[in-house]
Amino acid sequence: MATAPPSPMNPEISAVAPQAPPLSEGARIVDVFIAPRKTFTDLLRSGLWWAPFLLMVIVSAVFVYSAGHKVGFEKIAENQMQSQPKQQARMESMSAAERAHAMEIAGKFTAGIGYVFPLFQLLMLAILGGLFYATLKMAAGVDVKYGKVFAVLVYAGLPMTLRAVLAMITLWAGASPDSFTMQNPLGSNVGYYLNPADSPFLYSLCSQFDVFLIWTLVLTAIGFTCISKVKSGTSYAIVFGWWIVLTLGLSSLALLS
Repeated sequence: MATAPPSPMNPEISAVAPQAPPLSEGARIVDVFIAPRKTFTDLLRSGLWWAPFLLMVIVSAVFVYSAGHKVGFEKIAENQMQSQPKQQARMESMSAAERAHAMEIAGKFTAGIGYVFPLFQLLMLAILGGLFYATLKMAAGVDVKYGKVFAVLVYAGLPMTLRAVLAMITLWAGASPDSFTMQNPLGSNVGYYLNPADSPFLYSLCSQFDVFLIWTLVLTAIGFTCISKVKSGTSYAIVFGWWIVLTLGLSSLALLS
């Protein structure tokens, strides 16, 4: 007697869902912008993060070169001092020769920091990764690996790389160098349109309300949801909660400058 073919509703068969094909590193980077859940879900398969970080390094180097060529590092340093009234007052108390020498040193320091910034960025991501890892483990009670959390942060930071690309375009298109700074190079936030000398705290605070930074925070929350069993609402609360705390802390430090 012939055996009847298994019913398509057989639970043993329907439970076997086809797995999504693995993504290439290039596809991961592209999908961050158009289908972020695909990228972050693929991190469960492989937590490699070198490709987006290498892209960040390359864009950062070209950005710093463009800023130095179109604005000048001494001018950038001078612009940055506008948000540091105490340092600006010290500069004004110097003689012309002393001021010129100090600005030369400041320009070289700005260039050096700019070119090695990806190393500081990597360290910052490592620290933030530990912060979010501990919060997810202890406060949210989810089982997650530090390496996956770190990879999420690297991929989620790609919108900030896009901001650097757009800032470069504006520089080469002839944007005015009078207010250009490395920290806030594009008019994608409220702080960009404020005079930092009027209120360093308000300028620093408003600069954090940046379109690309908010985009990064949203991607981070999506990523944490994809690599763990944390609920979407909890993930957003953790990410934006720490953003508020860190933003207020960093803005308060501006009062001391």
